[in-house]
Amino acid sequence: MTHLPDAIGTRHRRFHSPERARIASLVPSLTETLFALGLGDRVVARTGFCIHPDPAVREVPKVGGTKDVNVAKLLATEPTHVIVNIDENRRDTVEHLRRVVPHVVVTHPLTPEDNVALFALFGHVFAVADAAAAQAAAFAQALQRARAVAAALPRESVLYLIWKDPWMTVARDTYVSAMLATVGWQTLPMQSERRYPELVAGDALWQQADRVLLSSEPYAFDERHVAPLIATEHPAGPITLIDGEMTSWYGSRATLGLDYLAALRRGVSALADAR
Repeated sequence: MTHLPDAIGTRHRRFHSPERARIASLVPSLTETLFALGLGDRVVARTGFCIHPDPAVREVPKVGGTKDVNVAKLLATEPTHVIVNIDENRRDTVEHLRRVVPHVVVTHPLTPEDNVALFALFGHVFAVADAAAAQAAAFAQALQRARAVAAALPRESVLYLIWKDPWMTVARDTYVSAMLATVGWQTLPMQSERRYPELVAGDALWQQADRVLLSSEPYAFDERHVAPLIATEHPAGPITLIDGEMTSWYGSRATLGLDYLAALRRGVSALADAR
């Protein structure tokens, strides 16, 4: 019987009774993906951050957050599988779950292309291969469209801000950075020892970036933050608000995200040309 590996190399076989699978998802974007694959009726637990698809996901019991999972509450749902992520969930929680739950599936997409293997893994384990193949095909088409935008426009360097006090951005080895690169937005700094570097006052990166992107998550940047940022840091490039779900959520949301980024990149480019 075929076994497919997860992000840490654990090989998973097709569940012997896929229609009886009981899935606890501790990853918001993958909760949405399970529903997109037609597995919503098998999702028995989620985190409070698993908000899509609304309103269907509201019927699934919440078991805490991504970092503070209520393990006792989760185990009370009697899951056969728990879906986790290396970045989003605590290692000690995952290690505990691996001892008491039959199947723990570990994910860690680092590039948009990793979504293809993710779809295939879920399709295999839960016997929804056709739905997974459809998701992969739609994703591939969106990726092609995004790359076409990158090829048609000059490359821009960007500061993608995810936090303030202190200002924080993303390194190039993150999924977010890889998503932005599909449309020709190259994140700064070019190199960093930390995946989420902090910017100090007067940092040269403010002047090196062609554009500053203010993400809606995890910090909820909005229009109110634009003028104060200009006044305090004096960035050389324009500031653009961006939907963080479209850059950081993987699985089924990645397809929407690629088209969103392509449209945003075309839009700000057209606006700049008009000026």
